[in-house]
Amino acid sequence: MASTRPLIHLIAGARPNFMKIAPMVRALQQDGRLRFELIHTGQHFDHDMNDVFFQELGIPQPDQRLGCGGGSHAEQTGKIMLAYEALLQTSRPDCCVVVGDVTSTLACALVAKKAQIPVAHVEAGLRSGDMAMPEEINRLVTDAITDWFFITEPSGRLHLEKEGKPADVLYDVGHVMVDNLLYQQAKLVAQPQPDALKAGLERYAVVTLHRPSNVDGEDNLRRAIGVVNQLAEDIPVVFPMHPRTRKGLETHGIAVGANVHLLTPQPYMAFLNLWRDATLVLTDSGGLQEETTALGVPCVTMRETTERPVTVDEGSNVLAGTDPANVLAACRAVLAGHGKKGRRPALWDGKAAERIVAVLAERLGA
Repeated sequence: MASTRPLIHLIAGARPNFMKIAPMVRALQQDGRLRFELIHTGQHFDHDMNDVFFQELGIPQPDQRLGCGGGSHAEQTGKIMLAYEALLQTSRPDCCVVVGDVTSTLACALVAKKAQIPVAHVEAGLRSGDMAMPEEINRLVTDAITDWFFITEPSGRLHLEKEGKPADVLYDVGHVMVDNLLYQQAKLVAQPQPDALKAGLERYAVVTLHRPSNVDGEDNLRRAIGVVNQLAEDIPVVFPMHPRTRKGLETHGIAVGANVHLLTPQPYMAFLNLWRDATLVLTDSGGLQEETTALGVPCVTMRETTERPVTVDEGSNVLAGTDPANVLAACRAVLAGHGKKGRRPALWDGKAAERIVAVLAERLGA
């Protein structure tokens, strides 16, 4: 006999999506009122997303793999839409849950909405105001058709209210990324991971840079690496570098300083183990702004805007812009002991997924 419990699709397309989906999977399993299928669109095909990756997150392998990697923005969006529409012919959920702001978020939300399936957006309402960011376009379009909005911080609610969303579909729930962070942090405390590089450094800074404004084009890349090299004169720098950025260094003949330790991109737990004890994190990543705030690690963001202002208003993050002098001044303030302490924002308590599941169960009459 078929189950009468409502079915939801959890959409993930890239590694960060799985970090946000994982707490929801655990909460759904514990709650028991809803069935779910984990849908991996294949937007990013990552060889490291093997059995160990899913075991680390405490979630099962995806129920469906759509295999839609590669291509331009338009090609990828189209491939995901076609594949997800085909899936809905055999597995029609009562709700489609999308997370974050990647292409898969937008593509599956569009297909579900046209199929008259309610769309729930986790991490709704974030806005950078920078329309040069593909993610900003994805956020705006997804929220334009979303039915139920799950909000991580006060700015998200303000944006959605300004855009005319009714109050009875806005839910302040906290942040599933923080749920996952606290879950993995507890595992590290219980079973510490030795790290030879970390053990050999009395103190160090961690750098991650991937935004086009910092790494695309010779001028941007020289400016960004110049900041990293100058920072490395004050403190050892550990820099997990994306292969595309490495290729840019080789193409343009840009060298990193002797005190910069280059790594390949790190698995989640290894990277968490590294940055949580850093003296300073220098980044252009949205997620890392939030995670450093959650653990109180000083963070300097090398961007002109942020869609996560709570990390600056309340957390340990400083939005320094992209001018090298300003970025280095912010970093050196931290090294001199004058960095922001900040606090963890309200509802960032590790229970966001439980709140989301409770709302979905109520909305779907479970």
